[in-house]
Amino acid sequence: MRKILVKGKTQGTVLKSNDSINFLGTVDKKTGKITDKNHELYGQSIKDSILVFPSGVGSSVGAYTIYSIKSNNSAPLAMICQKADLTVATGCALADIPLVVVSDEEFSSFHTGQQILLDTESPNPVTLL
Repeated sequence: MRKILVKGKTQGTVLKSNDSINFLGTVDKKTGKITDKNHELYGQSIKDSILVFPSGVGSSVGAYTIYSIKSNNSAPLAMICQKADLTVATGCALADIPLVVVSDEEFSSFHTGQQILLDTESPNPVTLL
């Protein structure tokens, strides 16, 4: 089961986390780096990745953080998650970042470093390359 919440087309490299992301407290708005030392992706940048993660957590202000990282050219090319909370959905819509919700089974099939094509207009919106 896939749900397309924000349309778009892009190609890139998967950066996957099994940890939820609090965009307000975890992502540096200027660099896109994960700054929370307890997060699985600590020190890595989400910039220009296809960010795969379970869900967002935290304040609704996180939506503006997503918009800010896009404005600073530090945003992911797209996001894929298991559950799109209001913060992530709103942030992606504001920033025009494609957002797809996938099943648990499909989520577990993604791995950091995979190359994928995401095209929400295609019958198969997520294709491994």
